[in-house]
Amino acid sequence: MILIRTYHTLNPMLRQYLNKKKLPDLPGIYIFRDYQKRPIYIGRATSLKDRTKSYFANDLIETRGPRIVDMVTKAKSLTFEQTDSVLEAVLLESSLIKQYQPYYNVDERDDRSNQCVVITEELWPRVFLARARDLEKSEADGTTPYRIKKLFGPFTEAGLIKESLKILRRLFPFRDKKAYDPRYESFYQAIGRSPDRGSESDRLAYSRTIDHLILFFEGKKSQLRIQIEKDMNEAAKEMRFEDANRFKHLLHALDHINDIALIKDNREQSSRSNYRIEAYDIAHLSGTNVVGAMTVYQNGNAAPAEYRKFKIKKDTNNDIANLAEVIFRRLNHPEWAYPDLIVVDGNANQLKAAENILKARRINISVVAVTKDDKHKASELLGDPELVKRFKREIIAVNAEAHRYAIKYHRQKRSVIRGR
Repeated sequence: MILIRTYHTLNPMLRQYLNKKKLPDLPGIYIFRDYQKRPIYIGRATSLKDRTKSYFANDLIETRGPRIVDMVTKAKSLTFEQTDSVLEAVLLESSLIKQYQPYYNVDERDDRSNQCVVITEELWPRVFLARARDLEKSEADGTTPYRIKKLFGPFTEAGLIKESLKILRRLFPFRDKKAYDPRYESFYQAIGRSPDRGSESDRLAYSRTIDHLILFFEGKKSQLRIQIEKDMNEAAKEMRFEDANRFKHLLHALDHINDIALIKDNREQSSRSNYRIEAYDIAHLSGTNVVGAMTVYQNGNAAPAEYRKFKIKKDTNNDIANLAEVIFRRLNHPEWAYPDLIVVDGNANQLKAAENILKARRINISVVAVTKDDKHKASELLGDPELVKRFKREIIAVNAEAHRYAIKYHRQKRSVIRGR
């Protein structure tokens, strides 16, 4: 709370500036800018009015973390762009982050586990999601199984972009990654989510659909509307009335995109934006081959690129001492972004051990301990009740992931020893 009061004192003009802006209660993107009007943070909103107000809430540091508090402190102005739907805001946000690389969008810029939308260069192009790091690896070693026509992203929230593609597929029926399976493809053709492939005219029509989809991803909605209207008029002139009617319905659909699912997901994600949770676990067999693991959840999703392994320096059947060593060694890496919440596996003893290490290092990070039952299922969460309530799903998930990752590493160490 002291930090938030300081921020209000350091930056009293920004709040007055935003009050004068009178942002609409509509979806769109907003850009915090520095004194040179350069973008330092880009976000999206279901309601621009409500979203920007949240940056002045008393619980800003708890809900958004110290990085965002620092950003607001340094921001001198804010601009925004209203969109017709949350779907368009999602795509526009990603495009602008990729273009401007804002300093405080560090997670969106650096996380190679984020998803990209791939449109392939094929006679009948496919559209699907691929992890950024997989694309980088396949490009580096020359193993990419397809040529890429267009690439959009990366997108930080996998659930949101998956839902976005479902909506877009209703507007622009496309072939996806599994389209080579005839039974799978037949099903999506039957429900109007994939194109017919019987003639050259079908291929040309699908080519136009892909062009329309690309324009939508590029945020060129006005140009897209002009193109669809042109296609509609040409179809009517040539008495292809079925095609003309399809284009007419597409124009109507563009103006009335049903993205209720995105609105719901956007609200759930907004409470987790820029929130990093790290979980730690220890694995060993009767005190031998002791290893530790760190897993990360960022913005409500797993971030495997951020996972870390630790080989415990001295084999011992002491989980608290081993946990303390892992956390201590992790804190010696300031180049790794510090978490907003630490999750440890165990009871009040492990919770206290982690808190004591942080206190000794004068680092203010909350800790939650996950206590397991006889079936190794989470039975109790110890720590700040508000954080437990707000991030219960992520806490349990990242804890389970830490256990899995530690066990995997431990088995690898044992197999190496047995193979000697």
